[in-house]
Amino acid sequence: MGMLTLGPRGDLWLAVWHLVIAAAVCKQQWLPQAGLLVCLPLSVPDAHALSGAAGLLLRVSPYWLVDGSPMTLTCVNLLRQRRPAQPQFRFLKDDRALGLDWDHSSQYQVAAVWSEDSGFYSCEMRTAAHRVIKSKRMRIDIQRVPVHNVSLETQPAGGHLAEGQTLVLACLVGGGTGDISFLWYRGALGLNLETKTQRSLSAKFEIPAVRESDSDQYYCAANNGYGPRLSGLVSVTVTVPASRPVLTFRAPGAQALVGDTVELHCEAQTGSPPILYRFYHNGVTLRNSSAPSGGGVSFNLSLTAEHSGNYSCEADNGMGAQRSEVVPLSVTVPKEDKIELTTVVVVEGLFGILGLLTAVLLICCWCKRKIG
Repeated sequence: MGMLTLGPRGDLWLAVWHLVIAAAVCKQQWLPQAGLLVCLPLSVPDAHALSGAAGLLLRVSPYWLVDGSPMTLTCVNLLRQRRPAQPQFRFLKDDRALGLDWDHSSQYQVAAVWSEDSGFYSCEMRTAAHRVIKSKRMRIDIQRVPVHNVSLETQPAGGHLAEGQTLVLACLVGGGTGDISFLWYRGALGLNLETKTQRSLSAKFEIPAVRESDSDQYYCAANNGYGPRLSGLVSVTVTVPASRPVLTFRAPGAQALVGDTVELHCEAQTGSPPILYRFYHNGVTLRNSSAPSGGGVSFNLSLTAEHSGNYSCEADNGMGAQRSEVVPLSVTVPKEDKIELTTVVVVEGLFGILGLLTAVLLICCWCKRKIG
C-alpha cells in the first residue's frame, strides 16, 4: 500500500471527516522536502522507508475522488541531494504507461475519472544519465456518487387515467454515478413490477393499457451499489367510463293507470363510481339522483294523465355522459274517471253558454233604455 495525500480541496466537512478517518487508520507524517502532510499505513515503520528508499512520492489531488472528478497526479522528488537537471517523468496505472510516456512535466492531469479508473498508480523519474527512479505504487479508488433524491412521476400527470390509456411511471434521481438499478413496486407489500439497470438518472416503466384493477399506490427505488433509495408513494386512479344506461318501468299492473305508483329505474352496467343519474320526461329534466357506490338508482312517480310521454335517463361519472334509449309511457284513464270528466266538461260548457246569454240580454236591455 502507498501513501494517501491529504490536500486542501473539497468540502470542509468532508475534509474534516477524512482527517478523522486517517487518524484512525494511519499515521500522519510531515515531509518538509515536499511540503506535504502524508498518511502512511500503520504497517510502515517510518517515513524514511519510503522517502529515502523510493526517492519519489506520488501525490494525487484531490484526495477524495468521485465519479466525474478531475484528477491531478504529481511526481514529487524526495531526494535530499541536489536534484537532477532536466529530469523526465512518466506515470503508470497497473504498470502500464499513461499519456505520452516520458515527459518533462512532473504532473499528469485527467479531466474526469470514473470508478473503472480505480487501480494502482505510480510514477517514474529519469535523469539525464538515464537513471530511473521509481515511486511506490499507490492504490487510488474512485468512488461512485450515491444516488439521492429519488422520486416517481406519472404520465399523465396526477395519476388519473381512463381505462385503456397508457400509464408511464418515471423514476428520477437527483444525482448519482455509474450504473444505476431502477426498480418499480406496487402496493404497500411492494410487489416488484420491473427492474432496469442503465447509466442514466432516469428510467421509465409503462403499462400499455391500464384497467380499473391497476388503481393502487406505486413507488420506485434506485441503487448504484450504496443501497436502495426509495421514492415516495404515488397514487394511480383508473376510471371506467359509464356504459349506456337502461331505463325500466315497474308498474303494479299490465297498464299504467292514473293514480298508480310507477318506479323508474336507471342503471349503467359498468362505470366507476360515483355515478350521477338524470331522468327526463319529453326532454325536460325530471329528477337527478347519485349512486356513490355505483349501481343504479330508482324513484317513484304517482301517475296523472299528464305523465304520458317519452322517458329517458342519463349516466355520468365525469368521463362523458351516456343517454339511454327512449321509453314511451301511456297513462290510461279509467272509465269512471272518463264519465266524471265528461260530466264536468258538459256542465262547464252549459255554464259557459248561460253566462254568455246573460251577458247578451243585459247588453240589449241597456241599449233599449238608452234609446227610450
